[in-house]
Amino acid sequence: MNKTILIILTIVVALGLVIFGIRLWSGEDNWICDDGKWIKHGNPSAAKPNEGCGILLVNQPANTNTEETMTVKVFFGNSIFDPEVLDCQKNFSVERTILKTEAVGRATLEELLAGPTDAEKAEGYFTSINPGVKIQSLVVANGVANVDFDEQLEFQVGGSCRVAAIASEIRETLKQFPTVKDVVISINGRTEDILQP
Repeated sequence: MNKTILIILTIVVALGLVIFGIRLWSGEDNWICDDGKWIKHGNPSAAKPNEGCGILLVNQPANTNTEETMTVKVFFGNSIFDPEVLDCQKNFSVERTILKTEAVGRATLEELLAGPTDAEKAEGYFTSINPGVKIQSLVVANGVANVDFDEQLEFQVGGSCRVAAIASEIRETLKQFPTVKDVVISINGRTEDILQP
C-alpha cells in the first residue's frame, strides 16, 4: 500500500513540475501570433519578432511536385527512318518520363498503348497497335514476361506485317528491362490463335 501511495505522489509531483515549467518558460509575457500579426501578451522582455507570423515560409523550387520520375523507352515504327518498311519488326525507341514505380513494366506498356505523342508523330513515329487496348495482366517470372491483353489488340488486324509489328513493339518495349529475356503475348488468356494475319 505504501508503494502505491509513493508512486501516486511521485506522479503528482512530476505533473506539478511539468505544469510549473510550462508556465515559467511560456509565460504570460510574450508575443503571440494572431491573424497574421504579432500581438503583445503581457509585458514581454523580448523585442517583437522580425520574421513573418502565421505564414510558413518554405525554400523550394517553383515545381512542388515531389514525385520521383524515371525514364523508359517505348518502341514504335518510324516512316522517316524506315520509309519502305523492309522489316516489319524494325522499331525505334522514344524516351518517356513516368512516375517511379515498382510496376515499371506495366507503366511502360501503358505508355506504349497511348501511342506516339503529336511531337513524335511529326517526327515520323507511328504505332501498329489499335487504340483502346487494355492490359489485363503482366507477370514477369524466370526471365519471361507474360502479358495478357483484351480482344482490342487483335480487333480488325490484318496482314502479316502488321501482326509482326504489333508483337515487336510489345516485345522490344518489355525487353529493355534486364529481368525480361523473352515475352509471351496472350489475349484473354489465349496464346495459340492470336494475332493471325
